Amino acid sequence: MANNNRPTSPHLQIYRLPLTAIMSISHRITGVLLSAGLITTVLFISALAGGQSSWETAHNILASGFGQLVLFGFSLILNYHLCYGIRHLFWDIGYGIDLEAASLGNKLVLLVSVIMTLLVWLLALAT
Repeated sequence: MANNNRPTSPHLQIYRLPLTAIMSISHRITGVLLSAGLITTVLFISALAGGQSSWETAHNILASGFGQLVLFGFSLILNYHLCYGIRHLFWDIGYGIDLEAASLGNKLVLLVSVIMTLLVWLLALAT
């Protein structure tokens, strides 16, 4: 017979994942989202081949508020994925694996990816 008073193992609702684990999961998710973004990019580029009316439709979608939000999100996940990938290169050579350096790396990846995204958008809006 099973003892119903036995403690159960921690569940995701109780257990708080460390930031490194959350960022690792996010890196995988952003990889999938970048694939979807690449397909969307190909669709918009193919609108060029469809003529002026199809390009104007695609341009209007990208110029809308929702389109700008999607482009901002795409650039943010692109920069995050890039920064986290560079972090992995450092891990591959054995640098930054200890707990203190990993914690600093988490913050650095988040900060640099946000700064890069803002710089890209500021430069894009300035032109």
